[in-house]
Order: sequence, then C-alpha cells, then structure tokens
Amino acid sequence: MLLYLNEWEQYPVQWLRNLFPDADVDDRSICNVWVGDVACYDRVHLFAGIGGWEYALQLAGWPSDKPVWTGSCPCQPFSQCGKGRGKNDARHLWPEMFRLIRANRPPIVFGEQVAGKRGLEWFDGVCADLEGVGYSCGMAVLPAACAGAPHRRYRIFWVADATWSARDRPVVRGDARAHGRVIGEEWADYYPYPCSDGKV
Repeated sequence: MLLYLNEWEQYPVQWLRNLFPDADVDDRSICNVWVGDVACYDRVHLFAGIGGWEYALQLAGWPSDKPVWTGSCPCQPFSQCGKGRGKNDARHLWPEMFRLIRANRPPIVFGEQVAGKRGLEWFDGVCADLEGVGYSCGMAVLPAACAGAPHRRYRIFWVADATWSARDRPVVRGDARAHGRVIGEEWADYYPYPCSDGKV
C-alpha cells in the first residue's frame, strides 16, 4: 500500500518522516497539491499532523491493505475560541480537500472537526458537497473522555462512503434529516460504545 501524508508545518513534517520512513510526506500547502499528485496512493492523510489518523485506523482494526483517505481540516474558522470567520477565514480549507476527493474518488474518507453550532454547519456543507458527487455521509459527536482523556472536548467524526449505493439508503420521512445524519432505519445496526467513564 502506498502511503501519502500532507502536512505543511515543519515540526510535524519531520515527525512524520521519522515515523513513516517508507511513506511520501509532502510539506506543501494543500492548496498546491494537484489532483494527480495523490492519484497513485492507496492511503492518503491530508492535514496529517503527527500521524494520528494512521494510528487510529490501526487501533480500530482497519485492514492495512484497505484504501482510505483521511483529513482533519483546520478547526480555527469554526471553533468557539476562534474569531468566528467561518468560510471567510483563509484557513477554511475544506474546498481544497474536496477538490482532491472529487477528482480521485477514494472509496472511504474519514474526517474530524470541532463540534458545536459552527462545526455542525460546516459538516452540513461537507455533506452537501460529498453527497453531490455520490458519497453517503454519516457522523458522530464524541468527547475526548470516551478515549480516556480527563475532559470532554467534543468533536465531529465523520465518514463518507462511495461504495454504499443509493438503493441501500434508508427511506427518510418528514424532517428526519439533521446535520447530515439520517435518523431512523439505519439505527437497526447501532450498538452503544462504552466510554472509559462507564457511560454509553
């Protein structure tokens, strides 16, 4: 499997090169990454940071030979601690990530963003973009506490699946659509995930 990681801050770039010596670590801004630059890779991590997504996939049991893309777009434009510029912030880089996804059509994409009102509005736009090119999207809002951290720090974790066809989707009736989530029949396969604090 060919592994590509994109990160422009120099400390994480060197970290990634040390951690993944056989991977291609690209230190350009995502704005300068062209669609053909990532076309040959099986696993692509955009906004790679220090390699957290690759580690998370391993912990989750994601097969090492299964293609996947990930990306945690900058949160500052949508964070409650930020200046609230949203899509008008130069760090709103989802359009760049979507440009690469739309052209290369990876089968599965995972991502993460801050929760809260602005984060959910951001995710609505992400869903609209991805569903417009044939992906099915879902998300969950999870606190850091469910992974053992001593604080809440809620985040949106989302997935886009290009392999789930329209005929497989549940029927949505009335106002059952909320922030890119389909509420209803797909919960038949739902199971609670216990957090480290004993809550579900």
